[in-house]
Amino acid sequence: MNRFDDVIAAAAEVEAFCKARGWRFCFIGGLAVQRWGTPRFTQDVDLTLVTGFGFEEPYVDALLQRFTGRVRDARNFALQHRVLLARTAGGVDLDIALGALSFEDGAVARATPWQVNEQVALTTCSAEDLLVHKVFAGRDRDWADVESILIRQHDRLDLDHVRRELAPLLGFKDDTQAMGRLEQMIATVHARLRQ
Repeated sequence: MNRFDDVIAAAAEVEAFCKARGWRFCFIGGLAVQRWGTPRFTQDVDLTLVTGFGFEEPYVDALLQRFTGRVRDARNFALQHRVLLARTAGGVDLDIALGALSFEDGAVARATPWQVNEQVALTTCSAEDLLVHKVFAGRDRDWADVESILIRQHDRLDLDHVRRELAPLLGFKDDTQAMGRLEQMIATVHARLRQ
């Protein structure tokens, strides 16, 4: 098995674990980019797990019974920072965001299955919600992913949905630049694809 196969196997394990408990979740990050953007190497599994505010402990405890924490006192770290940093027995890192915002709840509600291969289907966020995640994160790699999603999904994206969901999140962190950068990238990609 290669490293990508390891990541897919880890994601399938997490998917089965969450589904068996009736938990609401979806994969984001590099796995979702594989589906909606230009596939790139990803070494870890990122997902949103809807816990709500004040109900995180049972989720974190159940996850830590199955997966190993990868930081000191992973339980308290997760409860303080709303992300559980764990690792599968196969050595794949898991970043599990404990979702409670209305955007996170909606992204999970809008998530759909992605048939990775004959054996594995993974529940990923929509292309639009992945754009929101990526613009909000705002690292150079995220912007490269934004461009790849815009190119690959250009005629299928609901950009009004992206703008609606993104605006309040950017306001929350006082980011006045990212929306303009996104609009410029949309215009550039559209102009390039029309040529």
